[in-house]
Amino acid sequence: MFAAPAVAVFAVFMFWPLIKVVWISFQKTSGFGVARWIGAQNYQDIMADPIFWTALTNTVLYTLLSVPLCLIAGLAAALLLNKKMPARGLIRAIFYMPAVISGVSSALIAAWMFNEDLGIVNRMLGPLGLEDVPWQSEGLPAMLSLVAVSLWIGLGFNMVVYLAALQGIPRQVYEAARCDGASWWQTLRSITIPSLAPTTFFLVVIGIINSFQVFDIVYVMTGGGPGNSTTMLVTYAYSTGFEQRQQGYASAIGVLLYLIVLVLTVVQWRIGRRRDTA
Repeated sequence: MFAAPAVAVFAVFMFWPLIKVVWISFQKTSGFGVARWIGAQNYQDIMADPIFWTALTNTVLYTLLSVPLCLIAGLAAALLLNKKMPARGLIRAIFYMPAVISGVSSALIAAWMFNEDLGIVNRMLGPLGLEDVPWQSEGLPAMLSLVAVSLWIGLGFNMVVYLAALQGIPRQVYEAARCDGASWWQTLRSITIPSLAPTTFFLVVIGIINSFQVFDIVYVMTGGGPGNSTTMLVTYAYSTGFEQRQQGYASAIGVLLYLIVLVLTVVQWRIGRRRDTA
């Protein structure tokens, strides 16, 4: 009885839309008029669609770059801000601020910063003797700009989660290590990082899911270009469904994205359970 409201909300806003998307994925429809049932034709067309495979490759590359960097940066910031220092609370708030700003706002700021002609990033490269970087006109720099923005946005959340985990490690363990003559590096390697393993696992799962669902910063900063060099699965599904009005095809892309994320999550949870029971 107590769970009924939450179950009802989940059913209306999550479970039913999921069923509806799967149903639409077997149809040819623009969202208007009468839909035509075509079976698995959308999925067959996706398998032969080079843009889909490009979007999948870009999404995997973005995930492989952004998730580890966010973890490392978040842990480094947490280790730094876990120590006593002046204005520690203010510095923590500054680090966390991008996480509470909307993704569109952050992307608009980043688009200005990485503008090839007027952006502050290229203007800072000049005094350093470096050439301007074509952030919007070449594929690799465009992808790196997305990774940089995701690092800026995701660092604060990872930092806060790591900070909570660090403060849960007993101080007596560190005191015993110092009495035994352990260095800072030995303490980090043998105590801190192993103690943070469950937290790291949680952040990896969340990071991969968020990376496969990235949309706002890509849509605002690059629009998937140049060419299709930064097209992700979600942006491709959006453009197919709402710009080209192929909503059956876009729904099929969404179903495949759901299955990919589901498989990755299940695999990670199984690995985590084996590690915990070992």
